[in-house]
Amino acid sequence: MPTLPELSTRHIDPAAMPPGVAFMDGQYLPISKAKISVLDNGFLHSDATYDVVHVWKGAFFRLEDHLERFFRGMEKLQMTIPYDRPQIIEILKNCVALSGLQNAYVEFICTRGTSPTFSRDPREAVNRFIAFAIPFGSVANPEQMDRGLHAAITDLVRISPQSVDPTVKNYHWLDLVKGLYAAYDRGAETALLLDTNGNIAEGPGFNIFAVKDGAIATPDYGVLMGITRQTVFDLCSALGVRCEKRDISPDALKSADEVFITSTAGGLMPVTRIDDTAIGAGSVGPLTRQLTDQYWKLHEEDQHRITVPYPA
Repeated sequence: MPTLPELSTRHIDPAAMPPGVAFMDGQYLPISKAKISVLDNGFLHSDATYDVVHVWKGAFFRLEDHLERFFRGMEKLQMTIPYDRPQIIEILKNCVALSGLQNAYVEFICTRGTSPTFSRDPREAVNRFIAFAIPFGSVANPEQMDRGLHAAITDLVRISPQSVDPTVKNYHWLDLVKGLYAAYDRGAETALLLDTNGNIAEGPGFNIFAVKDGAIATPDYGVLMGITRQTVFDLCSALGVRCEKRDISPDALKSADEVFITSTAGGLMPVTRIDDTAIGAGSVGPLTRQLTDQYWKLHEEDQHRITVPYPA
């Protein structure tokens, strides 16, 4: 028998994972025990859709909106699962309740699944539903939230919406990951990618906003219609702030008074440096702070909350 090379500790899986609970194949299990088949097309071909919702202080925020996008994505990809929306809500509640997490990152996924004959015909695959809850995480850490992120505008182009529908949340992240490495090489903390027309598109898991002369703009072409992105529009409407969807060139973004990004993983997060350019005064801007405060206050409003029934 051939001798295998000795593995470094980096390549040995110690099953060290964050705490959490997953739902797979009709059962709840520790996150470290949640496994997917190497033959699942979600793994082999990134043939899957998913969504992420967060739990804050024991309640889901805008879960119905996330479910709407999830079911719409499955319909576009011609996928089905044996659970309706109330059943999925129950599953997600149980994942969080069993984990005991008051603040959680909750993901639910539909993969194309596997074919009994390993057929390349996607119609022969049995679609699979997976969900899990782990501790809440943010794109920006506390220090970055306080001082603002340093982003780099890369020359990488986001996958064309003519090839992959960006409104269907997906795992086609190689362009985003390549963008991150390009940003790291330039001393930045995250990446901003371009659309096929050379305008700003989005970053790894987030939408981008620019503030100029009291008005706000965000890209509308080739981007995910984020739930937090929509929340910004809702907040701006309530505050009487003009917010529009339009093309934003790299130069326009750099000359903005304020820049922030949005994601379920973190909410609103400031960007105070792009490449070698300080944005505005180089510190978190007043409108960004105001919107951030209002965003977290929304979490206390009953119409956006679905509480988790934790065990006594």
